[in-house]
Amino acid sequence: MAASATLVSVDEKIEKLRTEVAKLDQISENEKSGFISLVSRYLSGEAEQIEWSKIQTPTDEVVVPYDTLASPPEDLEETKKLLDKLVVLKLNGGLGTTMGCTGPKSVIEVRNGFTFLDLIVIQIESLNKKYGCSVPLLLMNSFNTHDDTQKIVEKYANSNIEIHTFNQSQYPRIVTEDFSPLPSKKSGKDGWYPPGHGDVFPSLNNSGKLDLLLSQGKEYVFVANSDNLGAIVDIKILNHLISNQNEYCMEVTPKTLADVKGGTLISYEGRVQLLEIAQVPDEHVNEFKSIEKFKIFNTNNLWVNLKAIKRLVEADALKMEIIPNPKEVDGVKVLQLETAAGAAIRFFDKAIGINVPRSRFLPVKATSDLLLVQSDLYTLVDGFVTRNPARANPANPSIELGPEFKKVANFLARFKSIPSIVELDSLKVSGDVWFGSGITLKGKVTITAKPGVKLEIPDGAVLENKVPHHIDLKCPNCVTFCCVV
Repeated sequence: MAASATLVSVDEKIEKLRTEVAKLDQISENEKSGFISLVSRYLSGEAEQIEWSKIQTPTDEVVVPYDTLASPPEDLEETKKLLDKLVVLKLNGGLGTTMGCTGPKSVIEVRNGFTFLDLIVIQIESLNKKYGCSVPLLLMNSFNTHDDTQKIVEKYANSNIEIHTFNQSQYPRIVTEDFSPLPSKKSGKDGWYPPGHGDVFPSLNNSGKLDLLLSQGKEYVFVANSDNLGAIVDIKILNHLISNQNEYCMEVTPKTLADVKGGTLISYEGRVQLLEIAQVPDEHVNEFKSIEKFKIFNTNNLWVNLKAIKRLVEADALKMEIIPNPKEVDGVKVLQLETAAGAAIRFFDKAIGINVPRSRFLPVKATSDLLLVQSDLYTLVDGFVTRNPARANPANPSIELGPEFKKVANFLARFKSIPSIVELDSLKVSGDVWFGSGITLKGKVTITAKPGVKLEIPDGAVLENKVPHHIDLKCPNCVTFCCVV
């Protein structure tokens, strides 16, 4: 009896929501039906539980080591044919709010005055020029980034790239208390949300861009986050996918202790599948985080066959795991339901992972990452950010900057120039610290300013393995710091 009562209440919730969403004129019919479908799946509790004992480590056939891939053709004309089948799609829906910026994150300056978007355009320009191909660039915006991106894209009007923009879906936030759409009660952008990058597949289709690309003879889309500087076109990967007719490929890379929460690929009931930490039973979370058992994680660099996307979207077959994301808007508790593009892997035929070098995963999520890519640890050539071979350690230094450095403007103001960090292992900065120019950091360095004290590191200073409780800047005898413990 209780079960049928629950069933009725679920149906009633859906019907009530459907009626209220029908009145919202800010979104399309496709968006309305996509939203109701997502909520229905969530309320029906259809999430499949992972049976831990059935998880298997993928073989090298399922997660292919990058260094076993065949070399791409040496003939330029053959390479051109491969590249003419490719589209590059950057996920451009995020705002730079966590780094103190307004507008799309992709317009933050990364290096030498170039933004993420500038570098992406320069990379594809040089590819098109070198091989005489026509790789187009697609930007999937959200309603938050659409207007700004449209203006920014105008500056690339004279480039040799066809640039397309389209919007991912706009869904109403759900008021937790009565399961009504927030825009029914509150106007403005806060009532809405973009439902995660899993939405890339239906949005590509709904926008008409998918049909356009297929009509141009395009076969594969390379999807990546716009803030991942390592996500560049790789002809070797493209060649492998076309040769083996793989419909989907996820780039994974070896996990370090910094990546323990990242999703990993598993073999499960005969298919390759993404396992996210949210799906892991509590008693197995530590095992999931282990870098011995689960050695790889998802970079969110994805290669997907366009015809397969069309087939699966039209069959409404892409039922990715739902990620509930509770929020609060002006004191009102709301729920937004999202999906991730990586979770779609299990629906595609001949889906594989490729275990790529760490260099293909260089995201800039915070100013500590910005410090890495602006330093001498990297160089910039033709829009490609390349690691300095002088760095012996394959891992990047770990960098922790205090809240004073969180916003990009504050971060830039506190460095006269970015220090040399080729020989740095770790850096921890806390307090009101300011860096002069020409500073070198080596080994393990901790810099702490006492509360209420402005600590200025002088020009030309060399800090090597300094873990002071206090730094004396008035020592006249040395270029490095004296530590007064």
